Amino acid sequence: MAIFAMAAALAMAIGQPAVDPNFDPVTGYRIAQYRGVVADAPAGVDRITAAQVVALVRDHAILIDVTPAEGGIRDPQSGRWRLAMPHHTIRGAYWFPEAGRGALAPDIERWFVGGVDRLGGRRRDKTLIVFCLADCWMSWNAARRLKQAGFGDVRWFADGLDGWRDAGQATKRVEPYRGR
Repeated sequence: MAIFAMAAALAMAIGQPAVDPNFDPVTGYRIAQYRGVVADAPAGVDRITAAQVVALVRDHAILIDVTPAEGGIRDPQSGRWRLAMPHHTIRGAYWFPEAGRGALAPDIERWFVGGVDRLGGRRRDKTLIVFCLADCWMSWNAARRLKQAGFGDVRWFADGLDGWRDAGQATKRVEPYRGR
């Protein structure tokens, strides 16, 4: 920690912005300390509320949950998950555990981006709503990743499952997305 403080002080002294070790300096994704206040949506992505989620789902938006599977493991060959605990999400959502990490294993990235592409019928203009938990950088990363992959209408539900439940909305138990 002292080394980071010294590096930040040196960078400020020579007029350079300090490097945040929680972000990959090359990709810009958050790679550590995923739980924390997220002030702004990724570039080109709109932040939305629970009420907007309800309205957009009525208009056939696709819900993408990137909440991690605590203790879960994905077999890269079969694509099946072995879960340590059940997961509940917004009804109609597709769960892509671990897809919100800053650095993804290639099989997870292909599964995530390819799966979302298939869910939208390979139409990159479909409305996508990405979420995780409140104050979680994983949904920010995932929304940014989809936008950079060429999906045109990506929305970010920053309040996530916590905000959904706080709004009195129901959840449903789901399994991870099975497509390859």
